[in-house]
Amino acid sequence: MSVIPAASSAGARQRASKKEILGWAMFDFANQAYTLLIITVVFGELFTTVIVGDRGDGFRLANLLWSLALATSYLLVVITAPLCGAVMDYQAAKKRFLFISYIATVIATALLYFVAPGYVMLGVLLIVVSNYAYSMGESFIAAFLPDLGPPQDLGKISGFGWALGYVGGLFAAGFTLVVLGEASADNFERIRWVGPFAAAFFLITAIPTFVWLKERGTPQPHRKRYREIAWERVSTTLHELRRFRDLGIFLVSLLFSMAGVYIIIAFAFIYGAQVIGWDEAVRNIMFIIVQITAAAGALGFGFIQDRIGTKFTYQLTLLLWVAAILAIWATPEVTAFLNAAFGLDWEAQHLFLFVGCLAGLSLGSSQSASRALVGLFSPTRKAAEFFGFWGLANKLAGVFGIIALGLLQSVVGLQASILLCAALFIVAMLICLAVDQARGQQAAAEWEAHNGVSVTDKEATT
Repeated sequence: MSVIPAASSAGARQRASKKEILGWAMFDFANQAYTLLIITVVFGELFTTVIVGDRGDGFRLANLLWSLALATSYLLVVITAPLCGAVMDYQAAKKRFLFISYIATVIATALLYFVAPGYVMLGVLLIVVSNYAYSMGESFIAAFLPDLGPPQDLGKISGFGWALGYVGGLFAAGFTLVVLGEASADNFERIRWVGPFAAAFFLITAIPTFVWLKERGTPQPHRKRYREIAWERVSTTLHELRRFRDLGIFLVSLLFSMAGVYIIIAFAFIYGAQVIGWDEAVRNIMFIIVQITAAAGALGFGFIQDRIGTKFTYQLTLLLWVAAILAIWATPEVTAFLNAAFGLDWEAQHLFLFVGCLAGLSLGSSQSASRALVGLFSPTRKAAEFFGFWGLANKLAGVFGIIALGLLQSVVGLQASILLCAALFIVAMLICLAVDQARGQQAAAEWEAHNGVSVTDKEATT
């Protein structure tokens, strides 16, 4: 696949220093404590099985409440992310907005300590607030990516960030699983500390981001209210999106693919507890497997995509996802078949560990590729705004996917409803066929040439 050379895109963007790139990636390292400990591995299982519990419906109410809490937080991101992105670009304030989201995430996550069995609404409220703040920060940190290097380096840089994130998750959740133990009613007094620990880990390890990462751009004269600036710039961007056709098509594809990803992030370990019936030891091994393979997928595919094209890499990761979802769905039946056919005595939880390898590779690589492709399609002076739309597509996907899964599982159960993810990934692949990577990069370069991006615009301000 051909791509435009670095010199013709973004005014020959220079690669940032290694220290600054590490500072940027450290935010991924730090925030994985939240997404893994709170959303994926520990608190999601604790909320559904202990705080709400099985009320004679096979956890279907608990799963639905978890879905609604996450979907509400993502809907708030959908409403606010593009507006915040516009203000950030106008005022060169990405770092300031990132810091606010970071502090809000830390505080709301620490307060999860007070969510005890029966305190369902407090748990829902704190998940909405903490996941909203975390998700906004995810968009804000991504908006720095186009400034960190030329187009041919963005895949490697994005992959490095995702890979380092999974390493951070391995440290955070590994410590938690060993020290705090399982998410059960008998162990509640210890496991309730997962919120404060995740908050402290995020608070401390994200400090290098705010020390080393530079704010680029020149603030515009502030003669209007932020609300007016936001609406004017977003309206202009929506009008100009016809010039960024490939970005628009890709965001639609991303809407479907990330709907599937968010379902897996929110329900994978819940699925393991409720459908597979794994024990604590296997759950811990699964966590380690997913973290290692996800880091390997993000880093490995980051190098691959700079050679074969980011779009092609993204589609390849979606194909991996389809295979992973089918394997997740079929694990109990395949285990029974193998035992009957070959006289084995395997348990579904053991076969599920092999499935985790495929899911981990898919998770790290698909997220890295999608972020890098938006970076390639983003003019520098609209990076925060465009990544606001990236955040919008991501979280709108979360709203759609998680609510759909929550409602579907309340009717047919969690195992059958997981097949929804495979359908979502297939639709995303088909839509992405219409994306032309070279044309998308050229549109970004032409916008910057037309709007006079200068060296001054790229100078760092601290």
